[in-house]
Amino acid sequence: MHCKWCLVLLFFKQEMELSLVGLQNAGKTSLVNAIATGGYSEDMIPTVGFNMRKVRKGNVTIKLWDLGGQKRFRSMWERYCRGVTAIVYVVDAADRDSIPISRSELHELLEKPFLTGIPLLVLGNKIDKSEAIVQQALMDQLGLQSITDREVCCYMISCKDSVNLDSVINWLIKHSKVAN
Repeated sequence: MHCKWCLVLLFFKQEMELSLVGLQNAGKTSLVNAIATGGYSEDMIPTVGFNMRKVRKGNVTIKLWDLGGQKRFRSMWERYCRGVTAIVYVVDAADRDSIPISRSELHELLEKPFLTGIPLLVLGNKIDKSEAIVQQALMDQLGLQSITDREVCCYMISCKDSVNLDSVINWLIKHSKVAN
């Protein structure tokens, strides 16, 4: 970044709006809590419909739409992904049986015309579990290389152990925009 942009970022408030999507039990609400408070709870209640939370990180305000991942809520995903700064797709990297369904739901969502070009951040969560797959395997099984109409990034994380959450926050801040 050039120095003049460093000064701009220091003095202007930035904001972003994100939609967190993924199958149920992937860790979307845990991610919201980890970003907001640094906290983690084993006893999470599944999100019914959606929750919205605003979080400040430095001079960036992040509006997070945490969308329910149960089959009956997946048709709502597109509505809450329109016009967002980025789509954050959370996958349970330790639930190998759910990854093909996760792939199918991701690609179906990204085919929606109103979502073309919106950056995609894929997070393989629960890497603290021994059965979690590695990053390249997750990227291959989700078919991320076939997504060419937008920026795609993938991180492996653990909300429970706060692994790689700093990288996620840095990616998000890099994609924020100066508020009007």
